Amino acid sequence: MSDVHRDTLERQSSADVTKNMTDEATSKDSVDQTSYPTNEFSGEEKSIGVRKAEILATQWAGKWYYQVILLFSAFLVGYGYGLDGQVRWVFTGYATASYAQHSLLTTIGVVTSVAGAACQPVYARLSDVFGRLEIFIVSIVFYVVGTIIESQAHDVQRYAAGSVLYQIGYTGVILIIMCILADFSSLKWRLFYLFVPTFPFIINTWISGDVTAALGMNWSWGVGMWAFIFPLCCIPMICCMIHMRWLAGRTTEWREFKQRETKFQELGPWGFAKYLFWQLDVIGLLLLIVCLGCILVPLTVAGGVKSKWKDGSIIAPIVVGVFLVPVFTLWEAYGARFPIAPWSLLKDRGIWSALSISILLNFISSIESSYLYAVLLVAVDESQKSATRITSLSSFVSVVTGVFFGLFIVKWKRLKGFIIFGCAMWMVALGILLHFRSGNAATAGIIGGVCLLGFGTAFFSYPVNVSLQSCTTHEHMAVIISLGLTVYRIGSATGSAIAGAVWTQSLYKKLLEKLDDPTQALAVYQDPYTWILTYTWGTPERQQVVAAYRELQKLLILISLVFCVPMLVAGLFLRDHRLGDEQSNEDIEKAEKEDSLRDYIKSSLQFKKSEKQ
Repeated sequence: MSDVHRDTLERQSSADVTKNMTDEATSKDSVDQTSYPTNEFSGEEKSIGVRKAEILATQWAGKWYYQVILLFSAFLVGYGYGLDGQVRWVFTGYATASYAQHSLLTTIGVVTSVAGAACQPVYARLSDVFGRLEIFIVSIVFYVVGTIIESQAHDVQRYAAGSVLYQIGYTGVILIIMCILADFSSLKWRLFYLFVPTFPFIINTWISGDVTAALGMNWSWGVGMWAFIFPLCCIPMICCMIHMRWLAGRTTEWREFKQRETKFQELGPWGFAKYLFWQLDVIGLLLLIVCLGCILVPLTVAGGVKSKWKDGSIIAPIVVGVFLVPVFTLWEAYGARFPIAPWSLLKDRGIWSALSISILLNFISSIESSYLYAVLLVAVDESQKSATRITSLSSFVSVVTGVFFGLFIVKWKRLKGFIIFGCAMWMVALGILLHFRSGNAATAGIIGGVCLLGFGTAFFSYPVNVSLQSCTTHEHMAVIISLGLTVYRIGSATGSAIAGAVWTQSLYKKLLEKLDDPTQALAVYQDPYTWILTYTWGTPERQQVVAAYRELQKLLILISLVFCVPMLVAGLFLRDHRLGDEQSNEDIEKAEKEDSLRDYIKSSLQFKKSEKQ
């Protein structure tokens, strides 16, 4: 698509959004695009963070230009972390290669994903206690500190430590942005609003390759420059929140709200500390981190030049992790006062099916993409610029499709059928990638497969989040968003671990088998990016390495393809709520409390029988 054509489409989309928001703002039935009914059925008083968010949202309600400013601010935040994420993953590969430990790329992915999964519930619950703005600023601080540590690391351990802090900040930023956009949007506009921070991928896909090519292998500066670029991108969003507070400060609702006792004032320092301890489920989070870390990390480091599966340092963590799985389950079921995943929400098929898709989505994606950049450079002979662009094409197609799909859903108001369609598209796309894995002739096929992946993603990645949010109230919105992102990160961690296990267990053996030279096999295994500079395309050694990479990529794609089946099945159990003008379905939890899975399956089978008759 040409730049002119793309710009035209963007202007048309912007005009449609402005028109629709103006129409809603001037509607006779409602002055506000978003309505906040009271939590009548539960009888619970809304938490301070939720009530504060509602008052702040009211200040900008009914004014389309405020909505545009908010979306533009979210766009800038998304531009910062989006471009950073695209180039940082490339430079992480160069960083691990510079330490002669390129195979540990997935180990870092596992560690950061586990950290991201664990901090999601913390951010969600703290945002309900303190407010969105406060937690957003804390997240930016973690993001910056982690970035600085990464950029100055001189070994893989320090780089991993910086990655954990960066991931904690990055995860918090995304969660808070999603919560803010959910606070300010009705259900029918929710999908479009959630897509806005991803719009920069339309630009970043094409410039990320230029950024990585311009910096070459200078990964330290490629990572470190985001320590000041990203905070600058966040300033407009912070200013929006401050302006809302200034407007709110002049209202009666805010003055009444400020008279309400905070938990700290109500309980005192020690009581507040105990309240946070139980509210954040500290024990459950620690069990989750240790459990996932002990099981997944050893999978990525047990292989290599010499197998370590018989080493106590590999066996012991796995045994401890497996033992902690039932301990974690029992604690969440009987010990936790505020479980990470509240059972009252999890038993709803609309929630557990959406969570199943979320975890499988990133599990499959991580397996398929973890070493795609290396495969493109080594086995397809792509340049650094083109390889970066190809790995970003999925996001580009997803966002372009998502822009129009989000606007379409404003009128259609249903998601389930599209989610199932998106899952099916992934199966087709992975089939294409299974066929095209190496050689110059594979470039077109890989591009086609990656683009189809992105097309399918637009129909079920963010739509699953909206489907999840339509099954709960505003009071539980942050918790349910965090739960979706938590399982998303767990899927990423598990997928990275599986990809790392396959890569480290098999690559060196394949290289040794093909090259029949331990020195060469070790050089490729530790730092393929430097090795290919010496052994250019067409040399006998390079072609043997290409054959080894081809076999490994086939195994990774096959694993991904198999797990598309349960993801497709999970889509059949989703609820298909109508997305209306309300901010959330306040009575939905009560209405669907008695709806059992058995009744749903029974009614579905009866419907099919009646159709045949």
